[in-house]
Amino acid sequence: MIEQLLTRDFSDVEAAVREAAAAEILPRFRQLAAHEIAEKSGPHDLVTVADRGAEEHLTASLTALLPGSVVVGEEAVAADPSSYGAVRGEAPVWIVDPVDGTRQFVRGEPGFCTLVALAHRGEVLASWTYAPVLDEMAVAVRGGGARLDGKPLAAGSPAPGAVLEVATSHPDFTTPEQKRSLLNLRTEGISTRPCGSAGLEYLAVARGALDAVGFTWELAWDHAAGLLLVEEAGGAHLTLTGEPFRITGGNALPFTAARDAATARRVHELLVAGA
Repeated sequence: MIEQLLTRDFSDVEAAVREAAAAEILPRFRQLAAHEIAEKSGPHDLVTVADRGAEEHLTASLTALLPGSVVVGEEAVAADPSSYGAVRGEAPVWIVDPVDGTRQFVRGEPGFCTLVALAHRGEVLASWTYAPVLDEMAVAVRGGGARLDGKPLAAGSPAPGAVLEVATSHPDFTTPEQKRSLLNLRTEGISTRPCGSAGLEYLAVARGALDAVGFTWELAWDHAAGLLLVEEAGGAHLTLTGEPFRITGGNALPFTAARDAATARRVHELLVAGA
């Protein structure tokens, strides 16, 4: 099954992602009415008609492209949490975040994206990160590399002795233990800032514009696409126990993804020391 999936032509998936954004997201950019925005768990967890419309669009198109596949989408899981279990199931699964960075989208800022990943038995096989306002499309295929707008992506390594730029989860939205771990990154040789759209932060790592991320949550739709993108661009990721991140859950948090293995180990050591 995995071999068959990895050898298929994924151009139809890219087209489906672009079509969903064109139909459901871009027409609503800077055009949202108040009644088209709602809170889920709180004021920092928003959903819009664009999120729901894009996920429904992608659910229909992606399952048609791969009969027998299922979708785990952020908005569908919000309505039925039990549907998240399909990430650990036997069927090929499309993991979808229709608008990653909804707060930015609501504010009329371009820093949001649509994330799609194809996984099977817990292994991410391919991913798509599309920033519709910026018209940037990053695609990764396991073992086949990563590309941004058709050009190969290589994360590279930080310059020797350079200050490492790291985007992190906001300390206000973490447990006390996670907060201590992240705060330990505030040391000589590290410059931290709060993260924006997780998908675009992963893209920044994959293109060498950001050295690492440090995140404290593990919902698959936020991480599956970006982690494969970073891996295929030459980067690495480690959880608090030193193991790679698993999309099926049970990860020791915080975790990091970085431009190269040495940077991942440096950030990981600091996170562990602060835990």
